[in-house]
Amino acid sequence: MKRIALFISSLQKGGSERVMVNLASYFREKNYDVILVTQYKKENEYSIPPEIRRVYSEPDEHELQGGRIKNFCVRFRTLRNIWKAYKPDIILSFLGKNNLMAVATAAFLPSRVAVSVRGEPTMEYEGKMMQLIAKLVFRFADGVVLQTKRACAFFPKAVRKKSRILSNPLNSQFLDREPCEDRENLIVAAGRLDNNKNHAMLIHAFAKIAEEYPVMKLVIYGEGELRTSLEELIREKGLEDRISMPGSIDDVADKICKARIFALTSNTEGMPNSVMEAMALGLPVVATDCPCGGPAELIEDGVNGLLVPVGDAYALADAFRRILEDKDFEKKLGENARQITKDLAPEKVNKEWEEYLKQLMNG
Repeated sequence: MKRIALFISSLQKGGSERVMVNLASYFREKNYDVILVTQYKKENEYSIPPEIRRVYSEPDEHELQGGRIKNFCVRFRTLRNIWKAYKPDIILSFLGKNNLMAVATAAFLPSRVAVSVRGEPTMEYEGKMMQLIAKLVFRFADGVVLQTKRACAFFPKAVRKKSRILSNPLNSQFLDREPCEDRENLIVAAGRLDNNKNHAMLIHAFAKIAEEYPVMKLVIYGEGELRTSLEELIREKGLEDRISMPGSIDDVADKICKARIFALTSNTEGMPNSVMEAMALGLPVVATDCPCGGPAELIEDGVNGLLVPVGDAYALADAFRRILEDKDFEKKLGENARQITKDLAPEKVNKEWEEYLKQLMNG
């Protein structure tokens, strides 16, 4: 039985974490021996099947009493000992510094290592020094998984040659739902309330169309550090009765399926699960054409959704008008968006991940 070790910081609810949990479950169902290695446990995490063993790589506090360099060495040794004890055929790492640690700690061990950049490389590796280190270290990985062509272009040829673009699988709860016939006059968004998601742009755009479409309302699902400032912006616009922020939700499909438009206003995105899910529900999607190109990989502008420039609230408002003024266009976007349920079905995408990892394991 082949052994797979999956490595990520935590299983806190987020797009990358959900993909890793889904992959863990898939590999276990395919009779792989699966171990999930996380640095620590956080609140509000995804659950994993009991037959998948979870190991924590963060050392005990009493072991981390030295300086920065000594503590790094302790963390390095702890993670390397996990690989030595478990002896995985392949290690699959997600995100940022985890990828660098996975390659370094598995050096000269028999395990193969695949690393995955989940978003814009310059955001995962901020600063010229970190970007240089990533480009160098990735040369020693056996495989590199990226989400978009733009992300691939960031790396040198030696890394691109061993790279594969693999999508996120769709959440299965979005696959078998028929599009709602009676849609409500809602524009919806879902994502963490932080600077990158740029919900302020969405609020500004909605304010520009609010008088033209008095029946429309905006609902933003999610939680985060910018809640207070966004609530203040809503009050400044005098739209407390038109814009609501209910917080984080579990039943995303039930909440957004009746909306007329789904909006994503991020400054950067990898392969946005929220856009994939909205498209699967047959919603017309308006998204920023942000680096590293995830929305543009999913959306053909004017065919199955609309793309607007990052930070351009005027263009976003115009996109809303274009949909709200033309029922036939609105219907066309939603119907074409549903094709994603075939293109990114879990059984198809998970199989592609498996085939790539098998290829690496077989040399």
